[in-house]
Amino acid sequence: MIFLHLLKESLFFAFNSLVVNRLRTFLSLLGITIGIFAIISVFTVIDSLEVSIRNSIAKLGDNVVYVQKWPWARQNNYPWWKYLNRPVPKLKEKKEIMRRSHLAQAASFMISTNKNIQYKDNSAEGVSIFSATHDYEDIRSFEIEKGRYFSLFESNTGKNRAIIGAVIAEKLFQDENPIGKTIKILGHKVKIIGVFKKEGSDAFGISNDEQVLLPINYAKNIFDIKSDRMNPMIMVKAHTGISSNELVEELTGIMRSIRRLKPTEEDDFALNQSSLISQNFDSLFVVLDITGIIIGGFSILVGGFGIANIMFVSVKEQTKLIGIQKALGAKNTFILLQFLNESVILTLLGGVLGLLIIFIGTKIVSAAFDVDFVLTIGNILTGVLISVSIGIISGIIPAYKAARLNPVEAISSV
Repeated sequence: MIFLHLLKESLFFAFNSLVVNRLRTFLSLLGITIGIFAIISVFTVIDSLEVSIRNSIAKLGDNVVYVQKWPWARQNNYPWWKYLNRPVPKLKEKKEIMRRSHLAQAASFMISTNKNIQYKDNSAEGVSIFSATHDYEDIRSFEIEKGRYFSLFESNTGKNRAIIGAVIAEKLFQDENPIGKTIKILGHKVKIIGVFKKEGSDAFGISNDEQVLLPINYAKNIFDIKSDRMNPMIMVKAHTGISSNELVEELTGIMRSIRRLKPTEEDDFALNQSSLISQNFDSLFVVLDITGIIIGGFSILVGGFGIANIMFVSVKEQTKLIGIQKALGAKNTFILLQFLNESVILTLLGGVLGLLIIFIGTKIVSAAFDVDFVLTIGNILTGVLISVSIGIISGIIPAYKAARLNPVEAISSV
């Protein structure tokens, strides 16, 4: 109870000192506010970027392996011309994988390209055209806002059907309902049966919003699906409980068998998985975090020195008052808490102000640039903890000096 009483009284004196010296309080707040703003804003940007990238990687699937010609992470000692001479994945290889594999739940052959599409007098240039086998919906997660997905009959017989992205629908049809309308791709008429739900671009700029999806058996009539320029690939999804590494081992044996490679021959295919990208970004985010700590650390250091300097001035100004308090029976602990509380309150107010500015900034930036920046609870707690820590560190020496003053010398000081 005595400690709580002392704490209450010391807080009262601390608040009174801050209110009386408004200009000094404002300048002190400004220094620590800038410091907290600098370090937490860096952490917020890095964390938001990391979440965005990891969500984008998650779209690729944790248990999905991509059979492709080119690897996502090229080996430094592997000649580029060997990659160039590799054959591209083929539709029949997808069928063989599903026939031989025991670990694969689904597999889909897919190609992609960019083409112009047209509806009456409206056109969209450089649209991403994707074409896949019917199993595509079992591997990639997406939502269809209007219409439906291809029927098995439409996929197998190669009907001229398409599912378009929300942005494409807005460009070509404005307020019209696109379902049932016909668009042209390279002069070929395609009927729209569905519209993807709008989801916005991810960190890699990949989104269904500006894509057109066609059945692969129809796309064979328009494109050369065996061409390297079509970026053909086979997406293979593992059964529940099967890791992607286990699936990679099985697919390696299956693909070598399909392509009749001798034991001494190198693989002429790449088995890519999202973990390859995650590993590359892990090291990048470690570097960014360290950089953020260094940049913000210097700002906090400057703010801390400012607070310490202000506290020494405060002790100097209140020396007579400290002498009177001690002469009336104030303990050293009370004097120590009085100035320590003043320092902590200063830094805490500055930290809260800095966090408030960051919060407002994230809302403005997110709305203006369609980027999802979020001030997380973790970063808020970090900002508060740093503020309190800086307050204690910066104020402990001035507070200790004030507590050790001799009351007679303090009262007689000029």
